[in-house]
Amino acid sequence: MAEISLARDFPASSEADWQALVKEALKGAPLTSLGSTSYDGIVIEPLYARAKDGRVIPGRTPGEAWAVMQRIDLPDAEAANAQIMDDLNNAASGIVLVFDGAVGDYGYALPATEAAIEASLNGVHLDWGIPLELDFGPPSRQAAVIVANYVKAKGLSPSAVSIRFTFDPFGAMATRGVAPKPWSELAPEVSGLIANLVSQGFTGPFCAGDGRPVHAAGGSEAQELAFALANAVAYLRALEAQGMSLEDARRLIFFRLAADQDQFLTIAKFRAMRKLWTRIEEVCGLAPSPACVVGETAWRMMTRRDPHGNIVRGTIAALAAAVGGADAITVLPFSAALGIPDAFARRIARNTQTILIEEANLHRVADAAAGSGAIESLTEQLCEKAWALFQEIERLGGSFEALKAGLIQKAVAKVRAEREANIASRKDPVIGSSDFPDLGEEPVAALGAPKSSTPGAAGGQPIEPLARFRLAEPFERLRDLSDAYLARTGQRPKVFLACLGRASDFAARASFAKSLFEAGGIEAAEGSGDNLMKRFEDSGARLACLCSSDRVYASEAVSAASALAASGATHIYLAGKPGDRKKDWEAAGIGPFLYQGCDTLGLLQDAYERLGA
Repeated sequence: MAEISLARDFPASSEADWQALVKEALKGAPLTSLGSTSYDGIVIEPLYARAKDGRVIPGRTPGEAWAVMQRIDLPDAEAANAQIMDDLNNAASGIVLVFDGAVGDYGYALPATEAAIEASLNGVHLDWGIPLELDFGPPSRQAAVIVANYVKAKGLSPSAVSIRFTFDPFGAMATRGVAPKPWSELAPEVSGLIANLVSQGFTGPFCAGDGRPVHAAGGSEAQELAFALANAVAYLRALEAQGMSLEDARRLIFFRLAADQDQFLTIAKFRAMRKLWTRIEEVCGLAPSPACVVGETAWRMMTRRDPHGNIVRGTIAALAAAVGGADAITVLPFSAALGIPDAFARRIARNTQTILIEEANLHRVADAAAGSGAIESLTEQLCEKAWALFQEIERLGGSFEALKAGLIQKAVAKVRAEREANIASRKDPVIGSSDFPDLGEEPVAALGAPKSSTPGAAGGQPIEPLARFRLAEPFERLRDLSDAYLARTGQRPKVFLACLGRASDFAARASFAKSLFEAGGIEAAEGSGDNLMKRFEDSGARLACLCSSDRVYASEAVSAASALAASGATHIYLAGKPGDRKKDWEAAGIGPFLYQGCDTLGLLQDAYERLGA
């Protein structure tokens, strides 16, 4: 059969041809304007050549699908069991039991009691190889022993079950803000418990290098990798001190990372995790063996407003983790930030992965990103950045000393501050929250409100916690103010968009202003043409915003502002940068000014103060 070339009928092209077209499209702007810089300082170019030295990173068995894991975080054990059976009967591979105080406890969790665990696992054939992952914290640390005893009580062979026990003391310390005792005392306790489980026949893995605490606190990809790697090395040393060989100990450790909507960086991060661990194995004199790396879609990208947008974010994140080689993936239900997700939200989370496997066939190619110039470059640079921070942690004495000294927390706090500034200016958009909000969205049901998300911590040495947050929270608080205003007055706070000139003059800026104000829950009413002042009066708004072109502003902005003020406007904004007219316009009572990159959050907070809300 003759080879089919899809490019046969198209003229050959080169990078120079592409640059010529880009130069024309950019209209004088530099090519670098198409690039971006990650929070690790990695410059992401707009175009990469194929990586000539790209190689497949050994990981998930080639052609084998990743495990579709479903979170079981229902406080009621009977309901948890029903959900488990529904998930397993509808294409889920395994389940993650989330207990109180775990890193993954987002305000609702399964009780870590014998009765609750037995009831929730009733009818689940663990001896069939169904993967079970435990996510527990200090208040629920007994869950590991209870599950192990349950397996033996049911007459099952510990070696026949697949359980990731997930001991992660450093993740708990960072999340809860307390070290219960020095690592020199805690390490023998944890490693001794693991050794006991191994002696009973359980194969694990048992310890998790979990990067989620860093990610959920706003950290960068390299910081998440370094934290997970440093913790894993500390666990490796503790297991060796317990008398295990490094060969055996390394097989008892796995990694868990957050996957978010930044597709390329997520792919590169999962690939980098394997390369970093391979380096540790080589330094230990071990022949590299693919580590187990699992992923969970990121908590910080979840939103309470327009929660259906979380389905898209979760899909992108799951796809990225899969292409990055994750062995197992958990997708958070789209309503997780609202409270306990219902069966529908959990089904969508499950089906997201099923479609990626059964219809997209993402698992068919081993390390599909290998050879991609962009992904290979990002992977290598993430490895370098993460290794540098890992070495800092090691020089300080390891994870425990670094957490005590605040090294990790300070690094994460710096990145978090940058993120918060970019969220406030909408440089980093959150679709449905900071951009393109829908004030008339239908409410989404949840089975119950989450409890306080602030982890309690009693006893031990206090350390600076890695405080969890969601990117959309600042704008959600403004939307809550809008809801309260609506409940109190019968209508939402309003701003009148006074559109000057023709539609071609004001359409773009009016659309921008509407999205900006409604991101804070301030409803935008638009008016143009004749009787503009009457339309303003009829709108019932106290705030007004001028929307038009720079040409129209030059001749009409001051007079329009004067007329609006005479008609009752208490404050007048202008959509656009003021340039050299700033002083004159401010003298006329115009301002602040709305433009791409302005402090949107501060402007909206000021608007509520002016409204007395």
